[in-house]
Amino acid sequence: MREWLKRGMPWLEVAVPSPCTDTEYPPREEHMMTVIIGVDPHKRSATIDHKIKAADKELRGLVTDRGSTLMDLKGIGPSSAARLLADTGDIHRFTTRDRFASWNGTAPLDASSGDHQRHRLSRSGNREINRVLHIVAVIQLRHRTAGRAYYDRRRLAGKTSMEAMRALKRRLSNVIYTRMLSDDDRRELTGPAGQSRTTTDSSATGFNPHTDPSDKPHPGPTTPSNSDTPIRS
Repeated sequence: MREWLKRGMPWLEVAVPSPCTDTEYPPREEHMMTVIIGVDPHKRSATIDHKIKAADKELRGLVTDRGSTLMDLKGIGPSSAARLLADTGDIHRFTTRDRFASWNGTAPLDASSGDHQRHRLSRSGNREINRVLHIVAVIQLRHRTAGRAYYDRRRLAGKTSMEAMRALKRRLSNVIYTRMLSDDDRRELTGPAGQSRTTTDSSATGFNPHTDPSDKPHPGPTTPSNSDTPIRS
């Protein structure tokens, strides 16, 4: 046990009745002794992995039953999709994608001074959803995706890495907003029986390089456009 503790292995302290005490139950505190029980890290890791897989399976089923296709987007897994659905609620409460971006903190704030035009990162909004978008953006950058191509175009246009990442997160917000609207409208049309149908793919697989709303602040509602298309794996 000493070697176990020296190696920094997990352990538990458990209070048990002292063997020299009588059969009084429950035993008094002064009749208790502490026993250190080692925990096998491999078994503990296997248990945690099993619980994670079970939770992912349950979340995947719940998201699919909702009729959502968010998991079709590269970088969105069961937990991220569930978080987006739970926190967003009724997507129609956001009248435009700009309001959705303001809510999740991906709409940049105008920080211009005189003739110098610049924007800064917004620290407001739903930070949990902002974190989900950041994770999706990081995963997009690790693979050859439309998101990676969009990021590279922003860098070639002279943006810093942080500015390009901010723009990518904003574009992802637009894509997710459009996807959630589409899922919700389809669910209303088809009902429960249509939840198992495949999603119609009527748009291209990349971004429109000629529209860059991600680089502009949106203090108020604007007319949503249909130029954004889903980022696919």
